Amino acid sequence: MYAPDSGYRAQQSMVGFTVEAADGVIGHVDRHQDQPGMQHLVVDTGVWKFGRSVLIPAGSVTSIDTEALKVEVALSREEIKSAPRFTTDSETADPGYLSEVGDYYLSLHT
Repeated sequence: MYAPDSGYRAQQSMVGFTVEAADGVIGHVDRHQDQPGMQHLVVDTGVWKFGRSVLIPAGSVTSIDTEALKVEVALSREEIKSAPRFTTDSETADPGYLSEVGDYYLSLHT
């Protein structure tokens, strides 16, 4: 879930927003899931990661600036780069994959 002080508003579209890690821009929001218990962003990293997309759980979002069209996350570029590979949209409905991604990001903060 999004942190209460992140600026998140239910049903708010963030598609196209720039995504900024703690140490620089990583890409833009390609799509996002807003269902309770399954909130996440799919971020297109463009050339930074050879055109790869990554899934970032909503709990990693620290700030959403609707005027600047920017989402900030509490992760480094290297942490995002090392996340489990995202390849198809069907993975966003796969509890096993979502658990693997969640466990990876959770391990970074323990």
